[in-house]
Amino acid sequence: MDPLRAIPAELAASVQAFFDEGREPVTPRDASSVILLREGGAGPEVYLLRRHTGMAFAGGFCVFPGGGVDPRDFDAEVGWAGPSVAAWAAALRCEEEVARALVCAAIRETFEESGVLFAGPTADSVVSDTTGAEWEADRKALEARELSLTELLAGRGLVLRSDLLRFWAHWITPEWEPRRFDTRFFVAVLPAGQTTRDVSTESDQVTWLPAAAAVAAVDAEELAMLPPTYLNTSDVAVHPTAAAVLAAATDRLPQVVRPQLVVDPDGTARLHVGR
Repeated sequence: MDPLRAIPAELAASVQAFFDEGREPVTPRDASSVILLREGGAGPEVYLLRRHTGMAFAGGFCVFPGGGVDPRDFDAEVGWAGPSVAAWAAALRCEEEVARALVCAAIRETFEESGVLFAGPTADSVVSDTTGAEWEADRKALEARELSLTELLAGRGLVLRSDLLRFWAHWITPEWEPRRFDTRFFVAVLPAGQTTRDVSTESDQVTWLPAAAAVAAVDAEELAMLPPTYLNTSDVAVHPTAAAVLAAATDRLPQVVRPQLVVDPDGTARLHVGR
């Protein structure tokens, strides 16, 4: 995918109209997305969900688990282990209450959409099995907003493991889009013993793919991804192992990516997503 990617003429006209008419951009909603990894024979593998084609946002596109922050994620009473909220606020470059919410949203959304839970009974342990009827009942209650992450963890005597996440990237939806997100992307490795499950109500298909194979499939127009998913998958694909991705994230200083419209002298409109 070219970082200066040509876009359809009708979309370019719509974007130009946004600016010509002086419309006010929608305030982006804070969101978290988790690039869930596992080791594979052909390099690190990523977990992808294909959103239902009828979805208002990114219908038909492959995405990582994730979603918008909601009020439940701001609960300061949540059981917490790993780097402090203050440390996360420094890394994510935001206020502490927002940092806590972003990490909680990342862990909550991953459990809701894949059945994987980054939590354990202690600060150095992690649950090894999240299958079974009782776990599924909790997941559904969380998804239906009948249960908060704080309540889920407290009820099971667990603390969230923020140390299992690493900050990877920061993207903000272009200002002309009607649905906008201020998204922090995290990387995390599938905990030992846990398995992903096809449980998301927002997707019609899930899969594990080597990151390099996923990139090649998009290039061959066999798979659809929005620029953030594609470019983050590309960044993962240059590393030989999932462990190497986590190590790289430790020293990574993500810059905010704000895609921009660029018009060539010949009138061709392109979406510039370079970082």
